[in-house]
Amino acid sequence: MFGTRIVIADADAGYRKDLKDKLLHAGYLVTAEAGDGRSALKAIFQTEPDLVIMGASLRGAQIPEIARIIEEHRVAPVILLTSSYEQQLLEEVKSTWIFAYLVKPVSEAQLFSAIEIALANFRKLTGLEEEVKRLKKSLEERKIIEKAKGLLMEEKGFAEKDAYKHLQRLSMDNCVPIVHVAREIIRGFYKKG
Repeated sequence: MFGTRIVIADADAGYRKDLKDKLLHAGYLVTAEAGDGRSALKAIFQTEPDLVIMGASLRGAQIPEIARIIEEHRVAPVILLTSSYEQQLLEEVKSTWIFAYLVKPVSEAQLFSAIEIALANFRKLTGLEEEVKRLKKSLEERKIIEKAKGLLMEEKGFAEKDAYKHLQRLSMDNCVPIVHVAREIIRGFYKKG
């Protein structure tokens, strides 16, 4: 909680001030405020906050579109504040980067709980995305190594185990990762070696 950087984007300047006071009192840092969509996006990209609290009545903005832009860049989770429950808006934002949907007036307990849950879920989601990238890369490298082993088995008559040992030896001899050696074998660089 302490030191979490937040951007507040809401058309109502008085509400922004009240919200800012509550957040500052609780130990959060408000890095920027905005009253319209363009200013909000500018502030978000300039300050790279940990969280965005956005009012649904933001001037000059389509809330789902702003949320999609924030999502595309994986800047921060968004908490949406509305003045009333709107089923259509809720449906529109379900598939966006909105991590909480709160109806004003919002108590401090509701707000702070939503902030902490949004931050935790954002960290989990981005962690999972990184893990998926790592696993995809690992799988792709494994496929390349398997293909190179297959070529060695076909070209040199190696058993699978010997083909892998050959890749390992070339990797060590040339001080490069085994996947680089595998790529070169696929390209034909080490075939004669």
